[in-house]
Amino acid sequence: MTINNSSNPEIYVADLAAYNAGKLRGEWIDANQDESDIQAEIDEMLSGSPELVAEDWAIHDYEQFYGAGSYLGEHPSLEDVATAAELISEKGELAGLVIVHLCGDMDLAKNALEDSYSGEYDSLADYAEELSEGSVGNIPDNIARYIDYESMGRDMELGGDVFTLKTNDGKVHIFWNH
Repeated sequence: MTINNSSNPEIYVADLAAYNAGKLRGEWIDANQDESDIQAEIDEMLSGSPELVAEDWAIHDYEQFYGAGSYLGEHPSLEDVATAAELISEKGELAGLVIVHLCGDMDLAKNALEDSYSGEYDSLADYAEELSEGSVGNIPDNIARYIDYESMGRDMELGGDVFTLKTNDGKVHIFWNH
């Protein structure tokens, strides 16, 4: 098996007829393409099988999916694979984390990234502070010292108003739940 070092989302598709005959055979396929193009590449790979009848396949590995492959599984819809790859190609690690957070629901993930995203912050408290100052204007220092932005942010998350995801760079990404 070839190790894939690409930054583009790819899938390793195995020929199950060969696999069941004790032969490891498959190909890495670019997942950031239309589902019909992915299917065409799978069909081409299967046509070269050493087994007489090779119709079944499974995805045995995901590269650059940031954990989302575990929710897509071995036998996903190619539409979901293509959607996940497109989101990840556009948004990177964050899209993979959103897909994982939403348990592989591509419609919810796409909506969250397009409609519910509030931005990147150093902390949820920073977001609560920005949100507060944006609502009421600049808060004077003699009042601001009494405001507990950490508690405000925690309450927004625990109350279900927002969910947060932390990327490998340590940044917190905020999403509204409604």
